[in-house]
Amino acid sequence: MLSPRSVNIKSVRFLVFTALVIFCVMLGLKLMVNLPDPGIYSALDDSKVVSTQLRQLRAQVGKLKILLAKNGIANPYENLESLPTIFAITPTHTRPLQKAELTRISQTFLLIPNFHWIIVEDAEIRTPLVTNLLAQSGLSYTHLNAETPKEWKLLLEDPQWKKPRGVKQRNAALQWLRNHADPRKPAVVFFADDDNTYSLELFEEMRNTKTVSVWPVGLVGNVRFERPILDEHDKVANWSTGWRPERPFAIDMAGFAINLKLLLDNPDAEFSFDAPRGYQESTILGAVVTKENLEPKASKCTKVYVWHTRTENPKLNDVKGKVPGMVVDWTVEV
Repeated sequence: MLSPRSVNIKSVRFLVFTALVIFCVMLGLKLMVNLPDPGIYSALDDSKVVSTQLRQLRAQVGKLKILLAKNGIANPYENLESLPTIFAITPTHTRPLQKAELTRISQTFLLIPNFHWIIVEDAEIRTPLVTNLLAQSGLSYTHLNAETPKEWKLLLEDPQWKKPRGVKQRNAALQWLRNHADPRKPAVVFFADDDNTYSLELFEEMRNTKTVSVWPVGLVGNVRFERPILDEHDKVANWSTGWRPERPFAIDMAGFAINLKLLLDNPDAEFSFDAPRGYQESTILGAVVTKENLEPKASKCTKVYVWHTRTENPKLNDVKGKVPGMVVDWTVEV
């Protein structure tokens, strides 16, 4: 049995550790927000130093967020009043790559201040895999589930374009925002699919979106990149795309962000199973904005900060029993 003195020492150590971690997180986030965007130093001799310091600081903040989550300590500096919140909506479904994909993008999201992840599973119930991953992620998050109707589900052998994906999940996230987001606080909504790769610069580009911001997307539509084409007044005039440029908004799902207020003011804005192939983006954007009011980002749409990478599905011979003598251990989460 522990003596009262031992219990008191352990309590003091825990309180000191907690205070230290909280102080470090607050200091790190404060410094990270106050640091200028490294992009503005591109013409200066010390640009590499500033960029390196910013990356190191973000890495330290990410580690501290994870440490807080693992010790069950609430992050007291999660929301900075000086920054609009970014709500990232991610539909996800069970597959061999799911944990790897979610782990990869979550560790990018971890480095973004004022960020809230809304992850929606295409499932009848929320799964332990995603539940545990989120709990240990260090992120501010909301975990939902919304199952795609059977008639709209892709079969294993179906090409990804055959049926619309993520419709019910994205709509569930939009409904959650309309029910729970504070309309008095500035925020932006971004649709962050789990098979993309995101640069940190992308999120700072979108953060101060007034209507709908747009930018290029790499490795999409069977071309190196797609982007909005601007006129002499730096307004979106047309689209450079590998597929159906006549679409009202010929843009990838990863190529835009919407000011939260537009979605709250337009409660009928949502995605649709009935939209023609490739028109999901036009369906949601057409309900909240016109092309004339789009905000080009990423240096007038000349820089690529997001890539539609789509990890290749692995061939799992052990699962199919094609590896002699190998026993499949289903208790190990992959």
